[in-house]
Order: sequence, then C-alpha cells, then structure tokens
Amino acid sequence: MKSVLVPRIVFDEFISGFHVIEPSLVLLLGLEFKMKVLRTLIGGLAALGVGVGVSASAAPRWTSKRAAKEAYAPHTIDMPIDHFPESSRYVPHTNATFKQRYFFDSSYYKPGGPVFLYIGGETSGESRFSNLQTGIIQIMMEKFNGLGVILENRYYGESYPFNTSTTDELRFLTTEQTIADNAYFREHATFPGVNASLSGPDVPWIMYGGSLAGAHTAFTMKTYNDKFAGGIGSSATVQALLEYPQWYTPIMKYAPADCVSRIVNIIDKIDNLIWSDNKAGIQAVKEVFGLGSLSSLGDFAMTIAFPIGGPMNYPTNTWQELNWSPLYGSSDFWNFCSNVTNPSPPENISSVDTALAKYTNGEAWTGLGNYANYIKQTLLPMCTSGRIDSTDPGCFSTQNQTYYADVTNSAARSYLYSTCSESGGYQVAPAMGPSLLSRAVQIPYTQQWCTWAFPSGRFNSIPATPALHYYNKYGGWDLQAENLALIDGNTDVWLDLCSHSTIAASGPRISSDRFPSYLIAGAGHHWDSYGIGDVGAEPAYIREAHYWEMRTMGRFLEGWGERVG
Repeated sequence: MKSVLVPRIVFDEFISGFHVIEPSLVLLLGLEFKMKVLRTLIGGLAALGVGVGVSASAAPRWTSKRAAKEAYAPHTIDMPIDHFPESSRYVPHTNATFKQRYFFDSSYYKPGGPVFLYIGGETSGESRFSNLQTGIIQIMMEKFNGLGVILENRYYGESYPFNTSTTDELRFLTTEQTIADNAYFREHATFPGVNASLSGPDVPWIMYGGSLAGAHTAFTMKTYNDKFAGGIGSSATVQALLEYPQWYTPIMKYAPADCVSRIVNIIDKIDNLIWSDNKAGIQAVKEVFGLGSLSSLGDFAMTIAFPIGGPMNYPTNTWQELNWSPLYGSSDFWNFCSNVTNPSPPENISSVDTALAKYTNGEAWTGLGNYANYIKQTLLPMCTSGRIDSTDPGCFSTQNQTYYADVTNSAARSYLYSTCSESGGYQVAPAMGPSLLSRAVQIPYTQQWCTWAFPSGRFNSIPATPALHYYNKYGGWDLQAENLALIDGNTDVWLDLCSHSTIAASGPRISSDRFPSYLIAGAGHHWDSYGIGDVGAEPAYIREAHYWEMRTMGRFLEGWGERVG
C-alpha cells in the first residue's frame, strides 16, 4: 500500500496486462506502488545458483483470454484542479482543470447495466488493465452486464495538473481532492461508443479500490454516499499512523519459523554492536554483506532488509508480492528463506557464521553466511557502477538531498508527498521485542526524505510530521458507510492499517448486512482483486471471497433501485 521515494526509482512498463520492470532502474518504494510495481524483477537472477543455491523468480508473463483485444484507449475528462474554492488550505485557488485519464471496457455492457469504477491509486491507469481483463472488475462486469472503467489518480500516470511537481504545485494532491475527483467523474464521465448516458442519477455505479485506492473508495463512500450504489474497499488502509512497525508482524507470524528466528537473532547481534558503538564490529558485519563502503547505518539496515521488505523501499519481490496465483505472484521470498535456512552450505559460507563470534562473546551468528551470500548474489549485482555508497542506479545510498529536490513529475514523488503530508505509515523497527529490521531505522530516517524532497514553497509547506488528521477524519479503523464492503487478508503486511486491524482500540470488526466485511484467511494484500478468468477454478478461499463480493454487490444494486425508485 505504501511507498516512499529513494534515489533509485524503478520505472515500470505495462504491456498487454502484464508489466516488466527495467532491471537497470532498480528501486521504487512501494503502500502499493509498492505493492504491485515490483512484481517482476531481473530474470537473470534465476541463474544465480551459486554457493547456497540462490535463486529468484519473476512472475510469468501471462496471456489473458482477451489478449488479442487491442489495448484500452485512454480518454480524458477535464477535472477541476481545486474542488474546494472556499478552503483556505488551497490558497491561492485556481479555476483551471487538468486532463485526467480513464480507460473503459464495454464488452459486457447491456442497457441498464451498472458501471464498475476501479480507483487507480498510486500508479498509472495502464497498470490496472488486468482488472478489466481477468480481475475483479471483469468478474463483476460479466456477472451484472456492466461497464468497467479505470480512473487514473491525479498526479499519477499522465494525469498531472502541472508540468512539474514543486511543493506549491503538489498542494492539490490531498485525500479530499482525490475523492472529490471520484464523485465528479461519476457525474460527468462519458463513454464514447456506448449508446447510453451513464452519468445520470438513475444509473448505479459501484466503486472498487485496493490498498490506498481502497481507502479512497471507503472515504468516497463515506463522503459522497448518495452518488454511488456501493463500493468495495480491499485491503483499504483507512487508518493513518506516523510509524508502522506492524508491517513486519504477519511475516513474523506466518513466515517459516526457522527463517524468522535466524534473521531476528542476526538483527539482534547487529543492533547490539550499534548500541555499544562497536565501530570495528559494525564495519566487520557490513563487510560480510559486501556493503563495507555504505556509510549510513540506516541505508545498511534497509538494504539487508530488502528481501523481506525494506522500510517502504525494496528492489526485489518480498512477502508482499506473494500471491495466490502464479500469474501475478513471486516465490522470491520463499527462495530467500530457503537460502537463509539451508542446512548444508559450502564451508566458505558456513564459516562466516563464526567469523564475527569475537564480537558476541564467542556466540556464533547462525545463518549469517547464508543471509549475506543471498544479499551479495541477488542485490549487489544491481549496483552496476560498483559505487555501493552512491545513488547511482541500483546502488544503496539514500543520502542525496539533491536527488530528492528533483521536481520532475513521477509517481514516486507524488506518493512520497502524500506520505509526508497526510498518511504517514513509516516502516520502522518496533520499540520492543524481536525485529526483522534493525532498530537503526526509526522515524527520522524516513522523515529526512520528506525534508529534502519538499522545501517550503511560497504557498505550501509540508508539516514537521504528517498531518494525520486530514486522513483520519473519515473514521480510521472505525469507518463505516452505507453500502460499503470492506475485505482484507489476514497475512497482509498492511492489515493493521485496515478495518480488520489487530491493534484497533475498538477490537475486531464484525460483519453485518448493513456494514459487510470479510477477512480472507491465508490471503495477502488485496488478493481478491486478482482473477484467472474462471472464478470456479480459483482456490476455495479466493473463490468464496469472490462469491461473497458478487452477492454483496447484488444486494447493493437492488438497494440502489429502491433508492432511486
């Protein structure tokens, strides 16, 4: 769901419903960008079966049943930049509009059918095409004879209000402006070639969004409920918190126990060296990972956490990129754990486990050789310049203030701005207890990126820490809205920012006919959004979630007919 910016951005290309990541452009932070952008990585990593048998997988390119269909044509709507001309928050105001893109599929549409609006979230509209082809929107279109449409989020894809993204120009990138776009689109959208007007109040519209877009769906249903027949917020991150160490909780709980315990013990030893300011020991462990020249302890901590999921930043597939379907998921995390727990590594790797024992009172660092070898074989080759402590493509430093000040329009910059200004969710190590991430990573590590990226402008400045009240005013964990369904997965790293959070003060969410909700046991981040073109052939736990969504949307559509009478 969440992503933040670092100096090595992954640019994604989306081709016929699948996307390819350019291997030389290695990093995107990933609420979701994070979430989906990093689904395929360097195919050549699969050949790295050296030493411990390192391997990494990329999600296979897939061909949908509708692969022969030409790419969806982009359309645009003239969207007001400023929906709130009376609010002092957006002074100076503007009456200007920008071209906001959308894409639609009318192949299932029959007169009288509903419109299913997919909220694009923090990526380009093209990246969501699979939802029209085999995913949740295709499922709903086929079931209800509807039209499906993807609305690209403001400040993403090609839907930028301005030519650059200065701090002043980003002042219109807020939650309330974004959800106002959804309501405006519902009332003004046109669909060329469709012999019907679908923006009238008699036409039922159903929204769907996953992750950050799921939160936007929920907030839209809360604020503009009379305009929509219903909505589904999937893995909707409805609660904003400044820090979010719980990102690692599902991994601690559900990943292979021996893999978790080895990493936790290694991190404990590293942190003890840091706490005791043992410079020789710190340098020695950095050298073991091949990162001896990396000057920032935060950058070192983040880099070795990449296979797990670094603090809003990682170049490889992680726990979050697991998926019920091999068409979309990756086994990289399982390969990582398999390497870390390999019981029979060659001697040159196993000997590393005792090489640093002099810094831990003779205690071995079990699994260190395996862990370090994986990092050296899969991550270090990405830094093709060899300048480890730099912001060169694929390298591992984030300490580059000039880079962050680049005002070029980009999804990563837009996401970072939202993170810094409203939503927070900084992935840090927990204050107490076991950790998969070094305690060197705390709030200041991420906050410095905000400071560097967004210097005060003439009309706008970011707060010292995110102004969470702008995001939480819709209800946070306790958000409820008529005809809003909320669905989550219990192994999702973003679960504790969602409605089924395990840390919400109000306790577990209970479903009702009025406020339906569903927790998919064994599922990750908005796994219900994916499909294979045949619901009946899906794994039972996904199939039943899709059947529940269809039943729920059926009730919402019936209710809309009664509402508009």
